[in-house]
Amino acid sequence: MNRNVDVVIPTHRPDERFLGLLQRLERQSVQPAKVVIINTGQEGWDTFENRYGRSFDKLGLTTELIQISADQFDHAGTRNLAAKSCDSELILMMTMDTLPADRGLIQRLINAFEDESVAVAYARQLPRKGATELEKQTRLFNYPAASLTKGKEDIPRLGIKTYFCSDACAMYRRDIFEQMGGFEEPAIFNEDMIYAAGVMEKGYRVSYRAEAGVYHSHNYSGLQQLRRNFDLGVSQVDHPHIFANISSEKEGIRMITGQIRSLLSRGRILTVVSLIWISGCKWIGYFLGTHYKSLPEALICRVTMNKTYWERKKLCAE
Repeated sequence: MNRNVDVVIPTHRPDERFLGLLQRLERQSVQPAKVVIINTGQEGWDTFENRYGRSFDKLGLTTELIQISADQFDHAGTRNLAAKSCDSELILMMTMDTLPADRGLIQRLINAFEDESVAVAYARQLPRKGATELEKQTRLFNYPAASLTKGKEDIPRLGIKTYFCSDACAMYRRDIFEQMGGFEEPAIFNEDMIYAAGVMEKGYRVSYRAEAGVYHSHNYSGLQQLRRNFDLGVSQVDHPHIFANISSEKEGIRMITGQIRSLLSRGRILTVVSLIWISGCKWIGYFLGTHYKSLPEALICRVTMNKTYWERKKLCAE
């Protein structure tokens, strides 16, 4: 299947990882027609150009750079703005810290659209070198070895996983994306899952492509997990039509119990202790996020990862 693909990459203080991503995009068996880079913060981009500008200029990619300020960033709105510069049949959304596992990433995602019902296809995320044991297990749980195409009829069987999708590496049909009005904005988090739920409601499907791999993982601390899950909880409360009747906790418990069994079978007692700590932080963050309407403003501003979102709501102003 030969289809044009544009790539959208939001950046903030890009570094050598971002340069590595661009280099691997250049070497894809199907090269993108255009790479739209939407960067937050001119200073960070200037630093990138000073360090890597010569290598960046040598890339055989057609690129377009859009600059925005920090107060303009939004998980959904920023991507929507970049998507307006795309005129390809398909749009591949990526984050600047992902790395294609091989030359076939784009082609394997394109293949998902042979099924005309598929509106979105997302890649398997593999742990980066140096990932912790817990992060490796989390990636395996969320991104298994078997591909799967999902629709709203799968909710009784898959629960919250029905809507699971990740803009770390996900490809969209542009015509459907435009019909849907892009991502719902503003978005503190989960713009990809909210979009997936929306297209499923219209009768489309989402395809997970296990054969299309990217390296992408984070060794978050307990506090970072707490803050991340706070924003996750907020996003679910703000979209009750999607998440109210689907439990996230059951899926989390299933993952944790599976990890504990795996670790104990290998005698990894200290890692189990770390897992309990990290899981506790995740639960506290999620609990606070799902009850954010009852929290004082000062606490919200302290635990969120996305103050800009709250500033638009007239909270967390400096």
